[in-house]
Amino acid sequence: MLGLKLATDPRWVNIVESNIEEILTDHAWCEQKAASNAISIVTYNSELEELVTEMLIIAKEELDHLQLVHELIKSKGLTLGRERKDHYVNELFKFMKKDGSRKDALCDRLLFSAMIEARSCERFKVLSENIKDAELAKFYRDLMISEAGHYTTFIGFARKYADNVDVDKRWQEWIEFETSIIVKYGKNETVHG
Repeated sequence: MLGLKLATDPRWVNIVESNIEEILTDHAWCEQKAASNAISIVTYNSELEELVTEMLIIAKEELDHLQLVHELIKSKGLTLGRERKDHYVNELFKFMKKDGSRKDALCDRLLFSAMIEARSCERFKVLSENIKDAELAKFYRDLMISEAGHYTTFIGFARKYADNVDVDKRWQEWIEFETSIIVKYGKNETVHG
């Protein structure tokens, strides 16, 4: 369904398990950024009522996920660390087209968002199937399902609002680009790292 070409090596989970506090802190900040991204889409496209409605739902869900991660951090006697840069997301951001019409730019922003959700969903699946901690396995399985829904929403809106963009062709370009950069990641105890 996600169309990703390069799967995460399950051994990445061994790295994650070596520093649960780091993965949970990184994950918390990923949720915060995802909520902020949805709000940004609202800010720049406030006239698109259906989009605004759905982005507000996603923003709330992402904030709920942030709260869930924070509660999990506290329950494990850990501390939410400082915000981290997400180099993977920053590389994807540079690939996003910022020219053309407002709707063309919106379409690419939605595809950028879909790509992040797709990879997060894939990583959460790997965690849910390979992590030894049963609580974390269930936690990541539940979040994987949510991320898949967000991915579908972003792709659907990209198709709806595309004016001059062949969304399927552009999505394939996103997949190819993501494949070219993801090879550098999967070596750190971060969601995309």
